[in-house]
Amino acid sequence: MPFLGQDWRSPGLSWTKTEHGWKRIVFYGHELDDDNREIELTELCSDNKENLFVGDVCELATTKRKKDFYNNNTKSQFVFRDKWIYVQKGSTKERHGYCTLGEALNRLDFSSAIQDLRRFNYVAKLFQLIARSQLTSLSGAAQKNYFNILEKIVRKVLEDQYNPRLVKQLLQDLSSTLHSLTIHVGRCVLVGNVNIWLCRLETILKWQQQLNNLQIPKQICDGMSFNDLPLYMQNQILCKLSDAYDIINLGQATPTLHCLSENRVLWKKLCHFHFSDKQYCRNLVLTKSGVVDWKLMYFTLQKHYPMKEQYGDTLHFCKHCSILFWKDRHLALLFKDCGHPCTANDPDSCLMPISPQHFIDLFKF
Repeated sequence: MPFLGQDWRSPGLSWTKTEHGWKRIVFYGHELDDDNREIELTELCSDNKENLFVGDVCELATTKRKKDFYNNNTKSQFVFRDKWIYVQKGSTKERHGYCTLGEALNRLDFSSAIQDLRRFNYVAKLFQLIARSQLTSLSGAAQKNYFNILEKIVRKVLEDQYNPRLVKQLLQDLSSTLHSLTIHVGRCVLVGNVNIWLCRLETILKWQQQLNNLQIPKQICDGMSFNDLPLYMQNQILCKLSDAYDIINLGQATPTLHCLSENRVLWKKLCHFHFSDKQYCRNLVLTKSGVVDWKLMYFTLQKHYPMKEQYGDTLHFCKHCSILFWKDRHLALLFKDCGHPCTANDPDSCLMPISPQHFIDLFKF
């Protein structure tokens, strides 16, 4: 089996020219410039000539750690910015092979998608689902690209303070999965050196600490603020929120918003939005006076049924062409561009929005 690395001839040895000819350089612990060392090599390597063999071991171990650390921090070279890909589920006379989840993750332009606020929640939710169950199905290049995009997601949250709660849940699920794979399941299911995954676990822990220490600065506004709006307008804005935690957090801002956030009609609309009539009719939660407690019923239903997902923009799938793509609304309105080379007479009738779970299901064969 060939040696797969940065140089197929292996890293090689270090030599220096002396008066008596070329002499191989033996690195000892105090001569190594390695900030990512796991052990202190000066305790293993002394200046005694009897420890030349120990010096060789130190040199090889240090070279290996440097190589692993370099590979872990090197950006993936398999980076594409395709706006659409052909989803092939089998071999035909014209095409051989099939499209995998890792290939879709590499080729579709997720790096630019996270810069769009309409697509940010969609990409973050997709990455959360991959972290829960599909991480081991990704190739080495796809895993490296996954963590590179995840780094950009965390950086955007730290810079813009946009939806940190969703990214915290993503990192928590990813950390739990990696702990389970490296400790309970075994290292054989992971692609790559285990040192790389340990470095990734440390990076995830660092991201979690940065998000926990995130301080959202107070907005200074000289004009009209949210509190200056009439109560009925504030109530209408709360009714537009589809996340219960956003309503609760908003209700902690002022006493007036707290009263509006406890409105029974607001929680009733939220239950009707996320759940069907059969679901909440089977799980009615009544107060002592016999009135339905819609807020408590919402959290009860949340434990048993999936909630309705809502995103500003999603990936689309053309049933006629079997193409998965990002749809640009501006081009669609100005130039009647459907977003991919479609051969159907009515391309819009063939389009289907793809949820994050449906995206993963497309590549289950």
